[in-house]
Amino acid sequence: MAMKTAEEHEVGISCFISDLRGFRGILKQRDGAVVQLSSLDAPLEEPEENRTNTHDTVVSYASQIESFKSLAEEYDAILLEEFINKINAGGEDSVSPIVLSPDSDKSHRKAMHNFFKENFKFLVTDVVNGPDASSKCIRVRLNSAEPNNKGKNSKKRKERDDKPFDSRGSENWPENVGKFLRFHLYKENKDTHEALGVIGNMLSIQPKSFGFAGTKDKRAVTTQRVTVYKQQASRLASLNKRLFGIKLGDFCYVKEGLCLGQLLGNRFTITLRGIVADSEDIIKASADALGRHGFINYFGLQRFGSGSLPTHLIGAALLRGEWKLAVDMILDPRDGEKSAIAKARKYYKESSDVVGTLKQLPRYLVAERAVLQTLKTSPGNYLQALKSIPRTLRMLYVHSYQSYLWNHAASKRVQKYGTENVVLGDLVYCKENSTGKVTEFVGSEYAEDCRGRYDSNNEDEVSGEIHEEINSVKVIDAEDLNSGCYTIDDVILPMPGSRVKYPTNHIANVYEDLAKKDGISLTESVHNVEDFSITSITGCYRRVFQKPINFEWELLSYSDSSEQLVDTDLDKINKSKPMNTVKQMGAANGKNEEAFDCIRELESSDDIAKVENYSEILGEEVKLPHDESLIGSSSQDSQIALKLSFTLPASCYATMAIRELLKTSTSVAYHKTLNQ
Repeated sequence: MAMKTAEEHEVGISCFISDLRGFRGILKQRDGAVVQLSSLDAPLEEPEENRTNTHDTVVSYASQIESFKSLAEEYDAILLEEFINKINAGGEDSVSPIVLSPDSDKSHRKAMHNFFKENFKFLVTDVVNGPDASSKCIRVRLNSAEPNNKGKNSKKRKERDDKPFDSRGSENWPENVGKFLRFHLYKENKDTHEALGVIGNMLSIQPKSFGFAGTKDKRAVTTQRVTVYKQQASRLASLNKRLFGIKLGDFCYVKEGLCLGQLLGNRFTITLRGIVADSEDIIKASADALGRHGFINYFGLQRFGSGSLPTHLIGAALLRGEWKLAVDMILDPRDGEKSAIAKARKYYKESSDVVGTLKQLPRYLVAERAVLQTLKTSPGNYLQALKSIPRTLRMLYVHSYQSYLWNHAASKRVQKYGTENVVLGDLVYCKENSTGKVTEFVGSEYAEDCRGRYDSNNEDEVSGEIHEEINSVKVIDAEDLNSGCYTIDDVILPMPGSRVKYPTNHIANVYEDLAKKDGISLTESVHNVEDFSITSITGCYRRVFQKPINFEWELLSYSDSSEQLVDTDLDKINKSKPMNTVKQMGAANGKNEEAFDCIRELESSDDIAKVENYSEILGEEVKLPHDESLIGSSSQDSQIALKLSFTLPASCYATMAIRELLKTSTSVAYHKTLNQ
């Protein structure tokens, strides 16, 4: 039976702050108005690798490449020439394969294969999936079986897999240039892992080469910062003409790569089309209430899988040490997938044929392919297969289960104690500035994910760079209630971990009861695999209620349902000549690099301004629209749209703000019915 997308009530999303009536609207989201894509060009200056020719003689293949131009695109001929030049320069052991342009003509691909066999006997070719389901690409790599080829033996491959980055082809990187290429990733209707999987496949590099501060929603147009280890900007820029729904730009070289958690917030522009309400006053009152009172800070449905993958259930299986079950859930058939993927999942379910399934699965299914690749070489080793999933991706399973517990606890807090006041036993961040002697520390909820085990040997690192936002946490007592020092906005709840406190009222039971029902202990681990153990995670806290920051809204009227009411970054580039904002190569030792070294204080991925400005931002008044913002409302054919712009801290979900506004489900299935 295929797995189905989680519904809101199944992951603890069940309450609202206000009792205002909602209204109907179709969700159109555009995420990322701070980090913007403004240029698709590579830098004018590129790093020149220090090459040493280790060959006594260099063979020229100019005539073969010239012949190749009559068979292939000019871009592919240039790519092949560069590839051969790298080999001639002594890079046999480290040169990465190249992937040629998509080609849907099988007979033409056959002619290409034959051309390589006849003219480049030291190279071999095969076929990989293209950027979309209907295309294929020819991959060209060095023939490891060729006698004169030093080759990539299994030892080198094993050493490469143990490295934190895919470092092939990077031995001669110049020392005066930052080792990481930072760029802006613009994507439409793809999640971050899927987009980077496509790019990694086209570059023939492993997913772990990329770094990013947080994953972005699949159901949106988003722009975020990404870093990749020792890659030339020209290589990535050249992919733009072959990418669909993905664009790369604003390249610069930096010293450090991005990691999960280096994200302070996101700016959202969201348009609700086809508004249906009893009156315009209801829309205005609801928007005003959202700006003034906020919403319950639930983890949205995206946290539990962008498709029909119930990631919190996989997380529960991992916490119980049920490795085979977790693998099966990752590979099992799911509702709503493309027919080719559904066919591949069904094939594996019925046959357990690892090799055959790998041939059918597209490259962007990173987790599935990583699991199957390990099972291919180590049949039955399900734990190792799970560990082969890139860490940023496999961490999400356990985090998803933590989020599942948190959501249920937040709903219980609202149901039992309401949304007006703090009560005895609530948790809050301490406001008083005492002697500095604090008993309980934790990273704030603005860190994208809870951290791993606290290492006392790295105390400076933990308290300085990793947990720069450190707060003390206390339990509300009678004295606090009498003083009136704390309000409902201060209430927090823990994400389970080894170093968090729990409320001392009835809400603590929610965590224990739900975990026990799932066969999980929050204080003891049944296995010693730290990545999949709740006792090896420090834990963190999250505010129960969140107000949108710099909140603006306006009502618009339109008559064409296909009319685009908000321009994306790509629209802006296409409408005008791109403004080149690329940093020069010398920036690695200048102010630009210093700014990036302070990434905690700066925007990182659709992020907001410096964190120390939060208190000032939260104090700003909501901007209300004027009546004249309603355009053409007298037309019988016109429809109303509500355009919202606001900023949220990292790991807060705009869909939960919209849910508070509409009082309806945020599930994909529900909003598809509205579009019909």
